Amino acid sequence: MRTLILSTCLLVVFSCSKPADKPAEAKPAGPPPLPSVIDANNMKAHIQKLSSDEMEGRAPGGKGEELATAYIGDYFKSIGLKTQMQAVPLVGVVSTATPLKITGEKPRTLKYGDEFVAWTKQQKDSVSVDADLVFAGYGVVAPEYNWNDFKDSVKGKIIVVFVNDPQLDDPKMFGGKAMTYYGRWTYKFEEAARQGAAGALIVHETEFAGYPWEVVRGSWSGEQFDMVRPDKGATLSPLNGWITHEVAVDLFKSAGLEFADMKKKALEKDFKPISLKSRASIQIKNKMRTVNSKNVIGVLEGQIPDEYVVFTAHWDHLGIGEPQNGDKIYNGAVDNASGVAMMMDIARAFTKAPKPKRSIVFMAVTAEEQGLLGSQYYAENPVFPLSKTLAEINIDEANVFGPNKQITAIGYGYTTLEDTLREVAAQQGRTVIPEEEPEKGFYYRSDQFSFAKQGVPGLYTKSMPLEASRKYEAERYHKPSDQFDPSWNMQGAVQDGDAFYEVAMRVANGDKWPEWKPGTEFKASREKSLGK
Repeated sequence: MRTLILSTCLLVVFSCSKPADKPAEAKPAGPPPLPSVIDANNMKAHIQKLSSDEMEGRAPGGKGEELATAYIGDYFKSIGLKTQMQAVPLVGVVSTATPLKITGEKPRTLKYGDEFVAWTKQQKDSVSVDADLVFAGYGVVAPEYNWNDFKDSVKGKIIVVFVNDPQLDDPKMFGGKAMTYYGRWTYKFEEAARQGAAGALIVHETEFAGYPWEVVRGSWSGEQFDMVRPDKGATLSPLNGWITHEVAVDLFKSAGLEFADMKKKALEKDFKPISLKSRASIQIKNKMRTVNSKNVIGVLEGQIPDEYVVFTAHWDHLGIGEPQNGDKIYNGAVDNASGVAMMMDIARAFTKAPKPKRSIVFMAVTAEEQGLLGSQYYAENPVFPLSKTLAEINIDEANVFGPNKQITAIGYGYTTLEDTLREVAAQQGRTVIPEEEPEKGFYYRSDQFSFAKQGVPGLYTKSMPLEASRKYEAERYHKPSDQFDPSWNMQGAVQDGDAFYEVAMRVANGDKWPEWKPGTEFKASREKSLGK
C-alpha cells in the first residue's frame, strides 16, 4: 500500500514538475507588402484627356496625333525626362472598293462592310483584281511542323483561308490550344504575297478571331497605314480582305463543298489547295499620302546610362471611321489611352525615386492598330541598342474594372521576367496565372512582339476579370463606345502599375539580365544579338 502511494506521489510530482509546453513557433512572415507609388487620379486625368473628342480618335498623321504626341511629350519634359520624337515614315491609304463580284455556279455581288472588307497595300492609285478563288486551308507554311498548305501553286489566284492556325489536339503542333504567329491575319497576307497570290480573303469566325465582325468592319473602314516601302509594295499581294462566315459557307456550297468538311480537311497534313470553281473581281482606288508619324520617347538616365529597360504603350487608335449609333469618333479610352496613362504615371513615380542603376525608357509608339508599325520601326531602327536593352514591358489596355487577385502573363512561361513579376505579385497578395484564352494569340497582337522578334525579352500582362474583358471586347473594343467613364474603379490599374514599376526597378538594379526560357522561339535571336 505504501509502495502504491509512493509511486502515485512520485507520478504526481513528476507530472507537476514537467516543463510547460513551449509556445507554438510563429510561422515565417510572408513577403512585406509592396508600397503603392501609382496615383489613380493622375491616370484618370490622362485617360480623359487622351480619349477626348478633341483628339479625334488619335489616328496617325492628323490633328489627333499632333495633340496626343504633344501632350505626352510635354508631360515627359515636365517631370524631367530627356524627351525626343522618333519620326516614323508611313504611307496613309484611303481605299475605295467596288462591290466584290463572284462569278461561277452561283453568281453574287458582295456588299462592302456587311459581307466583306478589302484593301490593298500596294501603293498605287488603282488596283484591279480578277482571279480564280482557291481554298488554301489555314494558309500556313511551317517547316518546323512539316506543314505546307500550298503543295499546289496558287500564283495569280485569290486564296480563301481560315483565321487562326490549325486547331489540332496535339500540343506539340502550333502551340496546341494557343495561337502562334501563323494564326495572325498579318501572317496570312504575308504568306499570300510569298506564294505569288493575287489576293487573300480571310474567313471571319468570332470564336477564332477573338472579336466580332463589327470589329473587322470598323477597323478597316478608315485610312490604313503601312511602312514606306522602296518598291511601293510591288511584292505584296494586290488584294487583302475578310469575308463573313456566311459568305464562306455559300462559296463552299456553290463548289459542292460543305464548310464543316473543309474545316476537317484543312487539319490534314496532306491538304492541297481546292478550287472553289468561281472567280472574284474587284477594283480598289487609293488616295495616298506620306506622313512622318512619331514615337514619343522619354528617358530617365541611370547610373549606367547606356543600358536600358524599356516601357511601351501605343498612343494611336482608329481615328474617325464608320459611324455606329451616330458616333464616328473611335476614342480608344481603354485601347490604349489607359495604357499610355499608366506608363506616364510610372514615369512620374520613377522620377521621385533614387536614380536606378540602368536607364529607363518610356516610349509611346504609333500605329500599333495598323500592325505594330511604330514598335516595328523602332525595333528595326533602335534609338538605343537592343543588345543593351535588358527588357521590354508593354502596357496595352489597363484594367479599369477594379482590383484583381490574379494577373495573367500573356505568353506564359516565355521569360524570366515572369518570375520577377511572380515575386512582386506575391507582395501584393496576388498570383500570376496563364492565359485563359491562349487561342486568341494576344502575344502576337501588341508591341512587345516587335521587340521579341529581335530577341529582347518582353513582359505583357492582363488583369481584367474575364467576364469584364469579354463584355468589353463584345461591346466596346474598336468601337466608338470605347469612351472614358468617370465611374471606373482604377484599383486594378494601380495594382498593375505598382507591379510594373517594381519589376522594372528590380531589373534596372539587378545583376542578372532577364532571359528567354528554354524552348521559346525568340531565345536564339537574343543569344545571337548578345554574341553567345
